Amino acid sequence: MRQLFQNCFFAMLCLICSGAAAQSTKFKCMLQMSNYMGEGAYIAVSLVNAEGQYEKTLYVMGEDKKWHKSLKEWNKFHAAHKSDDISAKTGASVTGGDRSTATIEIENSKINKGYKLRFESAVEDQKYYVNDLEIPLTSAGITEKNEGKGYIKYVRLIKI
Repeated sequence: MRQLFQNCFFAMLCLICSGAAAQSTKFKCMLQMSNYMGEGAYIAVSLVNAEGQYEKTLYVMGEDKKWHKSLKEWNKFHAAHKSDDISAKTGASVTGGDRSTATIEIENSKINKGYKLRFESAVEDQKYYVNDLEIPLTSAGITEKNEGKGYIKYVRLIKI
């Protein structure tokens, strides 16, 4: 009887875990920078709710932590959530005219609920863009080509 209970418990655990994994979708995030002069841009890709509040860091372009403070609004969120380990979510900064790709994972429950992806950008000794680009998480719009307002020329997400 005990063995049967353990087997059932293990089977239920496997079903719950596999269901949780199926509740998010991975996207290839392709970013094209505009042609600007200067150092590499630091970019934070965040999930923000309908009120514009940060909920989660999805990716950070720029590995040198001393420059993360230049992403002012994201840095406030990140500093308040010390448990938010971004070491596995970082890559190189991106210079003018370059392209970058990253894989991000978005919870399916956030689609069509007013959430957005916010791309915040900063370049040393230049202008800071808290909303260089925001992509509404809608079924129809998530994979459209979205144009930035600052250092980012455009971003396109492709479901993988």
